[in-house]
Amino acid sequence: MSKAQQFDNVWDALEQDPVRAENLRLRSALLIEISQKIKSMGITQQEAARRLQVSQPRVSALLQGRIERFRLDSLVDMAHRLGLSVQISIAA
Repeated sequence: MSKAQQFDNVWDALEQDPVRAENLRLRSALLIEISQKIKSMGITQQEAARRLQVSQPRVSALLQGRIERFRLDSLVDMAHRLGLSVQISIAA
């Protein structure tokens, strides 16, 4: 019987490349925060699209959690446009 592997987070389990796993982790955190902010504002997808300077289908993909459709830099831009502060912490 083999031992079950344990991972620090779901992205490490899904992605063998640690660089890609870290990128997914960061994108996921931003996507969640942006989605929560949009929902808490009580605005339509059309209004969110206007504020984010993207199309409504792009907002829809964001709210559906379609992480593969978003790059880290575009998520940082969106967070900033919603008044969220994005900070990076680097550890050795």
